[in-house]
Amino acid sequence: MKFVANSTVLLSHLQAISRVINAKNTWQILDNFLFDLNGKQLTMTATDMETTLITHMEVEEAEGSGKVAVASRLLLETLREFSDQPLTFDINDSNLAMVITSANGFYNFIGQNGDEYPLLPEIEADAQEMTLPVEILEVGINKTLFSAADDELRPIMNGVYFDIASDSLTLVATDAHKLVRYKTSYSDLKLTDEAESAGFVLPKKPANMLKSILPKESGEVVVRFDKKNIHFQLSNYTMICRQVEGKFPNYNAVIPQESPYKVIVDRLSLLNALRRVSVFSNQANNLVKLDIADNKIVMSAQDIDFSISAEETIECQFTEKDIKIGFKSVFLIEILNNIPSDEVIIGLIDASRAAIILPFENKENEEILMLLMPMLLND
Repeated sequence: MKFVANSTVLLSHLQAISRVINAKNTWQILDNFLFDLNGKQLTMTATDMETTLITHMEVEEAEGSGKVAVASRLLLETLREFSDQPLTFDINDSNLAMVITSANGFYNFIGQNGDEYPLLPEIEADAQEMTLPVEILEVGINKTLFSAADDELRPIMNGVYFDIASDSLTLVATDAHKLVRYKTSYSDLKLTDEAESAGFVLPKKPANMLKSILPKESGEVVVRFDKKNIHFQLSNYTMICRQVEGKFPNYNAVIPQESPYKVIVDRLSLLNALRRVSVFSNQANNLVKLDIADNKIVMSAQDIDFSISAEETIECQFTEKDIKIGFKSVFLIEILNNIPSDEVIIGLIDASRAAIILPFENKENEEILMLLMPMLLND
């Protein structure tokens, strides 16, 4: 088979799916891209057996059809060095010898039999299905993924939980120190079979894959899922991945229903002050203390081992009783970086209970809540 493809377009598609491929594979065929030519449509696949990412493009000219597995590292490193130009791919169907011809030279590869490439996992016929705008999925993953855990003992925490109802979609991620809940009341969200609710846990790796390709997409995404696998159908990409098995914790049970003390503060002022003060915190615990009283937040940190300390005061809106509370600064900075609002509301109960951090104003049809557990203070 033979085809002509634009070097820049081909590289863009291959780079997008290449992140699926592991650095070390026990099965050598997994180091390859699968090329499948059918007419003028070239379909490219990468997989690690847990996650499969597929993309396609129209080639300029084509002769014949078939499948061939091509070494991903060698092909990517070659394509990166080309300027924008057409490349001719000529594959010998009998011995799978591949020649890439450019305007100034040629490059010889040896492919592998495409039939040896792993088959795609099948989605069961009774799978649930929902359709939603790409923008909603993109925002939901961006707002929650940073809070997912890396916990070998509790793998169910190592991903983003999709809690699907008939009139809303809630994405949740937590590592037991911080929790993020993103809820959208998208009215056209529909489940098949008129089910009232459903859910699955999307692992971190495929979630990161989606995070990188969704900004390139538009329109709607169709999500199908059964008890084992999840299938995302986009206009230019298809992703199939295995779910994290198990039951996700009851996240609503850990979110305080009422926070009697509420602090309203400028997000950037708080974030920038935290970044400065946290430099002086103990590197082992990153503890930053917040002393909140009389419309002011006094932030302080110290590292006794190096005899360094810092303190900074910023304005806020708070006239209740004085509260002192401590947080791991890196967690609080992460949360503030992911809240899309000029001002934030910090809901507090006491120094030992979880703090709720909310945007002062939510966008239409969405609700963002972030929870952060405090660190115990000695004083």
